Amino acid sequence: MSQSVKIGTRGSKLALWQAYHVEELLLKAGLKAEIVIIDTKGDQILDVSIAKIGSKGVFTQELEDQLLDGRIDIAVHSAKDMQSNLPEGFEIIAFTEREKENDVLVSHDKSVSLKKDIVLGTSSTRRVSTLKHFYPHVKTVDVRGNLQTRIRKMEEGLCDALLLAYAGAHRMEYDHMIVAELDLDEFTPAVGQGSVAIEVAEILDPVLKTKIATACNHQETSLRLRAERAYLRVLEGGCSIPVFALANLVGNQLSLKGGIVSLDGKERISILVEGNADQPEKLGQELADQVFAAGGKVILDQIKLTLNK
Repeated sequence: MSQSVKIGTRGSKLALWQAYHVEELLLKAGLKAEIVIIDTKGDQILDVSIAKIGSKGVFTQELEDQLLDGRIDIAVHSAKDMQSNLPEGFEIIAFTEREKENDVLVSHDKSVSLKKDIVLGTSSTRRVSTLKHFYPHVKTVDVRGNLQTRIRKMEEGLCDALLLAYAGAHRMEYDHMIVAELDLDEFTPAVGQGSVAIEVAEILDPVLKTKIATACNHQETSLRLRAERAYLRVLEGGCSIPVFALANLVGNQLSLKGGIVSLDGKERISILVEGNADQPEKLGQELADQVFAAGGKVILDQIKLTLNK
């Protein structure tokens, strides 16, 4: 009998959706799989914003501990939750096919619009800063917890709508509550938004590693995310830094649009670069160089100074 791949995951409904999705891909490839639920720091501390906890590894640390000691073989994460630089001894071996990348407004009130004076629930500094830039009249309130908790808080009157990733809302079957799909030029998503990342310890059996990667990796998504993550790596952007990037692949040409926005929303840099698809990391580096040259380094240093106070 072949061994069973132990899939480590957080316990929220969305995290479990991702784990079952990966399990299905593994089963289709003839591999056996089982799911192991792990509680993370980010799941335990719900009354403090991600930026204040310290974003590095907030949803990944406990899973990585179990990868190292062999209690799990792979860890499944939202690609957008993955820090840009993994700790030594870990690697991402697959990105699943990407869902639609847009941010969306979710509400029971179909009349909700960014043109109105509304209160939006979000825990993302990227989204808050973007709103301050394009829609300064919109107020925001920090809302954390899994999707079901956030919706309950909205229903209790905390806010008029939630600002979420389409992928999460869709996977949790809240499509009927999506009142607006936001423009990708204004709300360029977080790096990796819409894809599931599969992380392993480098010491995992190489034959098993290859089988898992073959079963789960979506080549186009992987090229796009490698470019985006290369950009993020230079900026050392975690969940608390308002940077954004979105790569697209047409034929053998990769385009990468990304930038940074100041915490007060007053300054926003967005740049488009294009290059050959066989060098995604080079394109990410090129975007970072151009963003820094356009004033992004000054904005980034200011953000880090503010967050570290």
